[in-house]
Amino acid sequence: MQITSNFNISDTDFALRADKIEKRFGNVDVLRGISLEAKRGDVISLIGASGSGKSTFLRCLNFLEVPTAGTVTIRGGAYEASDALSRSRANKNKLRELRREVGMVFQSFNLWPHMTAAENVMEGPVQVLKESPKVARSRALDLLARVGLAERADYRPSQLSGGQQQRVAIARALAMNPDVLLFDEPTSALDPELVGEVLAVMSDLAKEGRTMLIVTHEIGFARDVSSKMLFLRKGLVEEEGPPRSLIESPKSEELHRFLARMRH
Repeated sequence: MQITSNFNISDTDFALRADKIEKRFGNVDVLRGISLEAKRGDVISLIGASGSGKSTFLRCLNFLEVPTAGTVTIRGGAYEASDALSRSRANKNKLRELRREVGMVFQSFNLWPHMTAAENVMEGPVQVLKESPKVARSRALDLLARVGLAERADYRPSQLSGGQQQRVAIARALAMNPDVLLFDEPTSALDPELVGEVLAVMSDLAKEGRTMLIVTHEIGFARDVSSKMLFLRKGLVEEEGPPRSLIESPKSEELHRFLARMRH
């Protein structure tokens, strides 16, 4: 993967750009040229029906899913899809750098079951950032307190509720000090009574000025915390703009129908 610098002083307020991202699985075009710019402190929500490409697009932003075409730019580094399959050590290192800058919170928590909550949060800083275990544990305890889990630091995932596990996953993402946080339907695997505790943590992060991209079906939450909303349909952005405008005055019939379904 080649990385080229195109960063200049006028660009210092942007956190991430995606330019014409495409993804094809066999003969199926899942993403058909999606572009997006997130400025520092933006909270951008991606909504749309299942199969519209939301989660695939999010995964392309940190190359967990390698795009078929397009460019992701962060901190002035342009990561080209055409170079992503290179196996050179330099390109693998660049890919690791991208993933350090773009943290991800998944639907299904993905915690290591044999580790405690604190150990899950420590693992990245110790293994990737080469922090000492003592420093990493101190930071892990601070982050767990921040998400309301100070008393659960030494519990394993099996001893935690789904909402608590997802809050550990958020703390784990924060431990890497990413520039951008990606949330892929973070409440979809939770029982309804546990959704609120995770959304509350995410709301706090938004208030702190964290740059966040969120795939979600929680339309009310997205309306309240987002600076911008994108409605995806068939691998394209059909509508985008301020959340209240999209929700209260949808222009396309497809968005109108989607929102009507979400209300029932």
